[in-house]
Amino acid sequence: MRRLPYLNGIRAFDAAARCGSFAGAATELNVTAAAVSRMVRLLEQRLGVGLFQRGANKLTLTAAGKTFQGGLTPLLDALVVLTDQVKSFAGSRVLTIGVGPTFAVRWLIPRLAGFREIAPDVDVRITTGGVAAPFADDWTCGIKLGDGNWPGLTCERLFAADLIPVCAPRLAQQLKSPRHLKDTALLRVAHARADWPTWLKAAGISGITAKGPSFAFYGQALQAASDGLGVALGIRPYIDDDLKAGRLVTPFKVSVPKGSDWYLIFRDFRSEEPAFAAFRRWLNKMVRHS
Repeated sequence: MRRLPYLNGIRAFDAAARCGSFAGAATELNVTAAAVSRMVRLLEQRLGVGLFQRGANKLTLTAAGKTFQGGLTPLLDALVVLTDQVKSFAGSRVLTIGVGPTFAVRWLIPRLAGFREIAPDVDVRITTGGVAAPFADDWTCGIKLGDGNWPGLTCERLFAADLIPVCAPRLAQQLKSPRHLKDTALLRVAHARADWPTWLKAAGISGITAKGPSFAFYGQALQAASDGLGVALGIRPYIDDDLKAGRLVTPFKVSVPKGSDWYLIFRDFRSEEPAFAAFRRWLNKMVRHS
């Protein structure tokens, strides 16, 4: 027979240890601070060791408390993941997709109507977190730029991410060769400082440094380029629709691999969820026809 510890006390201890107070834990657990204190005290009695040093308005973990919390955290995290796995068998029709804001606006959202046509009952939720956002536990899947190495996640390559200069058609008429970039504003993306040096080196151009306005996201730089502010380095597939519509043009045909690719990433247990399975099939179809 498995003898489990006092689970209510463990919940109270975990919350109090993370919040640093019984009051904070009480708010999280929707009980009173006195109730949290009683549960932790009972847990300490059953363990035979103190877990907190109690101050006037502060809790400090004892050595035993630190050891207990350090062991509990991965166990509780694993319980959350296991619970999500079991819940997925209920046939969830909720699809939460984690993407960067530019990918969402420039590629995914303009195509979502097509997905809605084949899966109208799926509750699609788009969440954006930027280039450095980690994969969140509540995401069904994510679409991220990288090297395909996300420990604990299944990664399926979607697109290559190639760098190519783009600008408004009127500005392109003034750019007869890449050397003319020296007198042109080169629009930059703050988190992608290596893009212009990478492209200029591959194009065999020296003596030019990107000194144009800097933007937080690729989407902002591409909008500025279409408005005639300068030349941006676009990456696929951000620029595909603008190129087709003529809002942007490529003044030079030198296309350079960025050094990373686009991947669909997800936890393996999600693969059988009906909503995700439908999205995955649709996404791969869109990629093949891009």
